[in-house]
Amino acid sequence: MEIEKIRELQAYGYLILVIFLTVVLYAYIHHLYKTQRSGEKDYEKYSDLALKDDISSSPVEEYTKDEKGRSK
Repeated sequence: MEIEKIRELQAYGYLILVIFLTVVLYAYIHHLYKTQRSGEKDYEKYSDLALKDDISSSPVEEYTKDEKGRSK
């Protein structure tokens, strides 16, 4: 292969990768907003986790186990 052809394939590959990662990013952001809006999870509680990380802090979510011993 010629060097120009390899460079052209690299450019197309880079463009496809950037477009794919952009779509994945926007899908993830949409998922976060949809989940928070429906009330399944409140991600604002998780955003304060790094700031309020003390041994006496209360957990963000309750920890419960089902009858088989698995955490919910």
